[in-house]
Amino acid sequence: MKKYANFDRSEPPLISIYFTGAKETDENFSAYLNGLAKNYEARVPFSLIFELSEAPLPQLKYQLRQAAWMKENKELIQKYCNGVAYVIPGKVLRGVLQFIFSIQKNPVDFKVFSSYEPAKNWALEKAQK
Repeated sequence: MKKYANFDRSEPPLISIYFTGAKETDENFSAYLNGLAKNYEARVPFSLIFELSEAPLPQLKYQLRQAAWMKENKELIQKYCNGVAYVIPGKVLRGVLQFIFSIQKNPVDFKVFSSYEPAKNWALEKAQK
């Protein structure tokens, strides 16, 4: 199974999620959602960076699964996630993000960036609050 995303937890309080470019499958998308859940196991505040430069356009059923995961974990997200930076260089994936948020509003502050460094700076600032 080719991973859908890799999680970098080496710079707390930041967690960066890098999408690999692999097309989502039931198996690798479940592993991705399990990785999201693992971010909350320590029960300490953090900020997320979703680096989507290599992300494929997700199928609708996976967009809906992402929205459902956010809805199911809304309280946990609000308690521990101080902010989410999205690195999305292209307009198509920005539209996908808007669609997901139309189903389930992002439960915390977020901002969309076209490159990683400004996203990291914003996320670090949010993590300190």
